[in-house]
Amino acid sequence: MSDVQQADDDGDESQSSSPSPSRQGIQSVEIAMTVLLAMEQSAGPASLTQIAALSGMQPSKVHRYLVSLSRIGLVSQSPSSGLYDLGPAMRRLGAEALRRMDEVGLASEHLPGLRDRTKHAINLAVWGDHGPMIVRWDYGSYALPITVRVGATLPMLASSIGRVYLTHLPKTLTDPIVRAQDATTDERFTDEEIERIKANVRRDGVAITSGGVIPGVTSVAAPVFTTGESLPLAVAIVLPARIATPAVLRTVSSDLLKTTDAMSAELGHQRAPAPEARSLTSAGKTPAETGRRARNRP
Repeated sequence: MSDVQQADDDGDESQSSSPSPSRQGIQSVEIAMTVLLAMEQSAGPASLTQIAALSGMQPSKVHRYLVSLSRIGLVSQSPSSGLYDLGPAMRRLGAEALRRMDEVGLASEHLPGLRDRTKHAINLAVWGDHGPMIVRWDYGSYALPITVRVGATLPMLASSIGRVYLTHLPKTLTDPIVRAQDATTDERFTDEEIERIKANVRRDGVAITSGGVIPGVTSVAAPVFTTGESLPLAVAIVLPARIATPAVLRTVSSDLLKTTDAMSAELGHQRAPAPEARSLTSAGKTPAETGRRARNRP
């Protein structure tokens, strides 16, 4: 029997009866991963008792796995406190995984499904030197009065994607872009309006604009978070304003959030529990209420 098909003999480990060959594996590897995930969940050095509680296993069993994981460097134990933490081999693996990760490529794999489910155009943006930049656009089933160029920069306040970055990036990055874009237009937002926009995006999880960039077009955007200190990506669904009813916006926003959450998880982001207030309040309003509300600053 090959080692891929043979379960590790660890007393209480066994495979389910008659698993298909394609689904057989080494159960002890899966249990070891459960121990490592429990250590990740502890968010710092942890005792054997804490790791056992988080993994849902007996301390004696967890200890055997910690011994083996320590031998290969995936876990380390402090000589002074006796607490366990992720080891040097785990840090090297994590750093190499991050180096190899193609964030745009991984996120892009989810876009065709989102487009096919909603029937609307989808775009993906990254943060560039001059603000949000479109790196992918997939046309939907509805004709739009817009021609999109990959590499185009979006406005921070008039676009839904811009509002996502405005909300989730530090002001040291966004303020210079906002000021530079303000200098090219007479229509500006007050500081109070900007803070209200950010509060709404945090509450709802999405940003919605209508007619801010192109008349007759409504856009719903949400962030895609990555691991570490990486800047987030953003995904937007673009649809004709004439069909963007409150019910449609709620449905589209819900599908978008499920997709961006899946993208974020695949990119290694560990999401905090969603607040109860995340009720897509904006998505229930009309486009006129959530669209561009620019006015001249005094």
